[in-house]
Amino acid sequence: MSPSHRTRLAASVVGALLAASALTPGPAAAAAPPHRAAGSAGCGTPAGLTPGASTARSLTVDGARRDYLVHLPASYDPDRPTPLVLSFHGHGRTSGYQERLTGMNALDAVVVYPQGVTGTDGRSAWEGAPYSADVDDIAFTKALIGRAEKELCVNTRRVFVSGKSNGGGFAAVVACRLADRVAAAAVVSGAFYPQGGSCAPRRPVPVLDFHGQADTTIPYDGDPAKGLPALPDWLAGWAGRDGCAARPRETRVRADVVLRRWRSCDGGSALEHYRITDGGHVWPSTTPNEDSATPATIDATPLIRDFFARHPLPKS
Repeated sequence: MSPSHRTRLAASVVGALLAASALTPGPAAAAAPPHRAAGSAGCGTPAGLTPGASTARSLTVDGARRDYLVHLPASYDPDRPTPLVLSFHGHGRTSGYQERLTGMNALDAVVVYPQGVTGTDGRSAWEGAPYSADVDDIAFTKALIGRAEKELCVNTRRVFVSGKSNGGGFAAVVACRLADRVAAAAVVSGAFYPQGGSCAPRRPVPVLDFHGQADTTIPYDGDPAKGLPALPDWLAGWAGRDGCAARPRETRVRADVVLRRWRSCDGGSALEHYRITDGGHVWPSTTPNEDSATPATIDATPLIRDFFARHPLPKS
């Protein structure tokens, strides 16, 4: 092997390792060198928050106070641009519940858990559901991203959204409307109500989806009375937006779990879906969590971490 070939090979290996470690838990990612080109305005300034801890904060949007939790990873360095993950809770839940449920504090990322506003049924909700309040949650999301990028050292090419149920459906709405700010989305047991409006993202947005076929809250096969689509139909719609091949490749990853991957998506995008045969309306976890005392056979959060690490926002 020639010296020049060895040099190119070494460079490609290092590049792959850095990309794979972008959202992994602390120590390995902390060793990576700064990626200053992707750094936000807040890089180089003190965070004013405690690394390794969660802090309750608020901001004003359209004249109303909006609350959220923000967690800094223990490895947070104000000179190293860090991924930002927003995680939206389900209908009737809280930011604290979502934090405990998902275990996303283990990510080497700034994680924001927004709090939804009380809807028409007296329970918290997000824009795009028939029971949501008359608020602009997209404006709230933009304000959260903007504040994080201004006050913290955020990797602007690695801003991600995730959520469960109504929060998962809203994460998809965010991917539709803020495709220029959000690199990728992850949805668990998503509620894709028609009130979310039409979806025309400015670019192909990678999406990772999880849904149980035994979900009675948001049925896998849809609920026409509520306007909820069958999951295969919703996924086919997203595959079309991303310009993916029409037929996905299926792999059985567990006895009760099938992974469907759409190929040849435009712009390096991706669409992946975990179909869980006996899965209910839960955040899949191999240990008991806030949703269920019965462990699942897959862990959603590490899979989301790995998916996000593979899909930064393309360079403009």
